[in-house]
Amino acid sequence: MGFIANLVPREGRFFEYFNQHAGCIAAASHELTLLLSEYADPAGRTARIDRINELEHEADRITHETATLLQTIFVTPLDRDDIHRIISRMDDVLDLMQDAAESLSLYDVKQVTSYAVELATLLQNGCERLQAALALLSSMKNAPEILRLCREVDTMESRADRVMRTAISTLFREEGDIRQVIKLKAIYELLETATDRCQDVADVLEGVVLQNG
Repeated sequence: MGFIANLVPREGRFFEYFNQHAGCIAAASHELTLLLSEYADPAGRTARIDRINELEHEADRITHETATLLQTIFVTPLDRDDIHRIISRMDDVLDLMQDAAESLSLYDVKQVTSYAVELATLLQNGCERLQAALALLSSMKNAPEILRLCREVDTMESRADRVMRTAISTLFREEGDIRQVIKLKAIYELLETATDRCQDVADVLEGVVLQNG
């Protein structure tokens, strides 16, 4: 796919948008991990939730600009459907992180568990690998490294599945307050689903590389 390097700058903006959006995702996942690992600090909680909301709004702007660019140019560096899938599925990841952060406040969660922190950490690891993979996408010379990073995202998702099962099992066996069960189960599910959406992005990237590499 050597022709990518010869595209006019306007078409190359898709890769800039991917990188910008991936930066928002990675930053939000970092904030979410800190939010959960330092949950005892009320002021910190508010600041981190606000920052995640800001990053989600910025990502929405990038998604909109990507969609607009798709509608206004004839030649695209990747298949149009693939571009749309990449940016929209990345947006799904950030939406779920925002939902998880806001749910902590909405449900008035007083304390979180180590499982929630572990799920957030796995999500952050997946987001950082997506960011690294997307930074390489403008050249198919990077195909082996992109595929390696996508496999690592898949590993994070598999680990999150296992943590989720253990977390839910422990919650139902050890938590006596049904309200706490409902709240934490919802948080666990949002975090785990976000790792699923990370894998969705990785799956699209793998398909792009295999088709064009």
